[in-house]
Amino acid sequence: MDKASVVRLLVAILTALNTVLTALGKPVIPDELVNSIVIIAGYLFEVYTMYKNNYLTKKGLAQKEVLKKNDLA
Repeated sequence: MDKASVVRLLVAILTALNTVLTALGKPVIPDELVNSIVIIAGYLFEVYTMYKNNYLTKKGLAQKEVLKKNDLA
């Protein structure tokens, strides 16, 4: 298993554990921490998608040039 798979598995296990224990009235992860993680993850996702969906990389700039040459942009 690669590192990304291990991290996803651990996060899934922690999430499931926290969900079950919260339902039983014994939360493992405080709400403030969960809210902070969600805010940070949302921000990082937004920055990533903005970066990937705009012509900022060399590959993206090359794609933009091809689109312009073919009157598609």
